[in-house]
Amino acid sequence: MIIKKLHTPEGVKDYLPSECILKTKIENNVSKVFKSFGYVPVKSPTFEYSDVFDNKGSVSDKNLYRFVDRDGSILTLRSDMTPAIARPDPNGGYEIISGHRRHRASELAGKETMPVIIRDLDDDAAIILMVDANLQRETILPSERAFAYKMKMDALKHQGERRDLTSAQLGQKSWAVNQVAEESGDSRVQVQRFVRLTELIPELLSMVDEKKIAFNPAVELSYLKPEEQKDFLEAMDYAQTTPSLSQAQRLKKFSQEGKCSLDAMCAIMSEEKKGELDRVTIKNDVLRKYFPKSYTPKQMEEKIIQLLEQWQKKREKSMER
Repeated sequence: MIIKKLHTPEGVKDYLPSECILKTKIENNVSKVFKSFGYVPVKSPTFEYSDVFDNKGSVSDKNLYRFVDRDGSILTLRSDMTPAIARPDPNGGYEIISGHRRHRASELAGKETMPVIIRDLDDDAAIILMVDANLQRETILPSERAFAYKMKMDALKHQGERRDLTSAQLGQKSWAVNQVAEESGDSRVQVQRFVRLTELIPELLSMVDEKKIAFNPAVELSYLKPEEQKDFLEAMDYAQTTPSLSQAQRLKKFSQEGKCSLDAMCAIMSEEKKGELDRVTIKNDVLRKYFPKSYTPKQMEEKIIQLLEQWQKKREKSMER
């Protein structure tokens, strides 16, 4: 019996279980690092028509693997690169959809060219691709996530309407929410709550980004009419406080009942919150005039405690006399 020894082509190899497990672990770690810097995955075809790689300069021509398909076209296995994605601009040139930071990095590095995949994308497909890329950033403000979810939902609903003009509007909306939730990792309810934030006036939305107003109360405030939200800014300024969830829920109910006047809002915002009943708050600008400018908040706290302890000892001595 003649045994024929099989071997793999030059440049490739088989990975045995131990090597494969290690390779997968390394790939996962690298993927996490790239994701932390805002990069998002792009899956390109395993092979392309050969002219895609002509004069691109990313890989030496002699290192490219080529073969011929059944129609006689020359195909090339795709090399390892992370291209940006762009679409033709009707006014000439191209519009980058994904890869703006890579484009900027190339400019800063003095590069005149960079690898880009050109795709014929309509507005909806371009929005979905752009939103997915932005949502992968390491830090993203609540307002940015809110408008990203809304833009993607609107694009998905528009795509669905074109594919099935007989679908009910509610069905399209439900499908779009589910799709965004599945691809974002947030629950369906959380996606809807983020989208609600887009109903806030800019001043209130900025306060959410700055963490001056908590997320849950902000969602409830989004149900107030725009003019009521403007009045609410005055009510907050009047009471010098931000709303608790309970207060925001009552304001929402008042708005639904047509009772959300400025006086009503001021009354609600002036109520003492449960956590404030046994808490004393002194504003920073009040304390600052008693301390050197170089003092940190921690140093101010320590000095206050020290003085209070001295005052307590004097008080106790005076009571003993």
